[in-house]
Amino acid sequence: MQVFGIEGTAWAASAAYFDSDTDEVIIESDAYLPESGGIHPREAAEHMAEAIPRVIEAVFSVVRSSGEAIDAVAFSRGPGLGPCLRIVASAARALAQTLEVPLVGVNHMVAHLEIGRHRSGFENPVCLNASGANAHVLGYHNGRYQVLGETMDTGVGNALDKFARHLDWDHPGGPKIEDASTEGEYIPLPYVVKGMDFSFSGIMSAAKAAVDSGERVKNVCFSLQENVFGMLTEVTERALSLAGSDELVLGGGVGQNTRLKGMLETMCAARGASFYAPEARFLRDNAGMIAVLGAEMANAGDTLAIEESRVNPNFRPDQVEITWREGGSVSRAPTDSKEVIGAEATVEIGDVVRKQRLPKGYRHPELDSRLRRERTASEARLTSLARRAGVPTPVVVDIDLHEGEIVFERVGETDLIEELTSERVRAVGRHLAVCHNAGFVHGDPTPRNARLSRKRTYCIDFGLGYHTDEVEDFAMDLHVFERSLAGTAAEFERCKAAFERGYREAGDTAVLSQLRAIEGRGRYR
Repeated sequence: MQVFGIEGTAWAASAAYFDSDTDEVIIESDAYLPESGGIHPREAAEHMAEAIPRVIEAVFSVVRSSGEAIDAVAFSRGPGLGPCLRIVASAARALAQTLEVPLVGVNHMVAHLEIGRHRSGFENPVCLNASGANAHVLGYHNGRYQVLGETMDTGVGNALDKFARHLDWDHPGGPKIEDASTEGEYIPLPYVVKGMDFSFSGIMSAAKAAVDSGERVKNVCFSLQENVFGMLTEVTERALSLAGSDELVLGGGVGQNTRLKGMLETMCAARGASFYAPEARFLRDNAGMIAVLGAEMANAGDTLAIEESRVNPNFRPDQVEITWREGGSVSRAPTDSKEVIGAEATVEIGDVVRKQRLPKGYRHPELDSRLRRERTASEARLTSLARRAGVPTPVVVDIDLHEGEIVFERVGETDLIEELTSERVRAVGRHLAVCHNAGFVHGDPTPRNARLSRKRTYCIDFGLGYHTDEVEDFAMDLHVFERSLAGTAAEFERCKAAFERGYREAGDTAVLSQLRAIEGRGRYR
């Protein structure tokens, strides 16, 4: 199949031709670069209107000269800037009608994932998408790409650009930060991971303040990369652990950063997982990935009538029904091994459970040492506090903060992920409510962090927990668990209802109301 693709979600006007028989991809792009500041929607749209005809003609002339046919026209339907998307959609409609071929509407973020899956040959990878307006981790489950983790505020590229603008650097800021970081030294900056989510607002404010107070720019740039990319890599490893997956692909323009790719390669090597990052032309916004996914969709009959082809600026990847893949889900690793390699630690299971947070080779040693020490202490303290509050947890037998090691009583026969029944999930809801009533959050409640015996459901792994009295924090705890359910449970809606019923029985209904607000906030698109 031969497909013509058109991309234009924000800054890059791009056209491409893909031949599925030869796997050849021809791409022509024209990027909008603002004279100052970030992307201005009006200017971006003006650029798109001028550049889209040029890039289409450039690719189309190659196709005409080769005598190849075109079987479908694919375009980026969202997410992105509405005015830019509408220009691209209009061009795609006109071309499809002129050629009398089907029209395919592609989700831009799913295309970032699928180009990595296509070119790597991986069967069912987890994907980290790291681009300007986006940052999330995806896994395939129940016919959709589920969002396993995402930013709580802004996209990773936008965050870096905001810091660069504070230094009066031109757009895009990411490559300039990378260049400036090469001779920097590490300074402490915020590192915010909440379960499967991460936040960039605090670290950006701290980085600006550090520069304003006289800290060397190269040190701040170095530390920004170490912390921001460390957060992304940690959450990605947690997603691999949750899903039991051993395949990872990288997508998005920020994926061109050498340090980020190096961190992900190091993390995957330590886990025995395979890692793939597409070449740069497929990482930054491009029509090649639109054409490749468009071919898959067209083959599956997933096309649009002209009247159905409205764009969607807030088109989330988990809203896309995956018609071009059959069944399946990210694989599940067995949990009956005597040694389990988690995202945070290695666990040896014997008469007792010996958990050790080994140094992470991808993280800066100073940052890594601090996180291992803090999380080990937090896990021991909050495990004991939860137990005293009435939540079934293992007894802490011994702790060594220097080595990052805790010895626990052995509890349960299997993880919750192996027996996701309504009653078991309901018990987790009650347990989290009890913790919240006692003034702290679990921090990383997932089906991997609950253990089951014949009669009891235990909560484990409180390493990311913290004390709080904020309803928002309690609701985020629930949000993390429910999204992990979406990526693992066969009957998600049933389990979600049981979980919230359990929480309601022992907790504050205001937290559930805040959970609804979080879900509807559309923080990240």
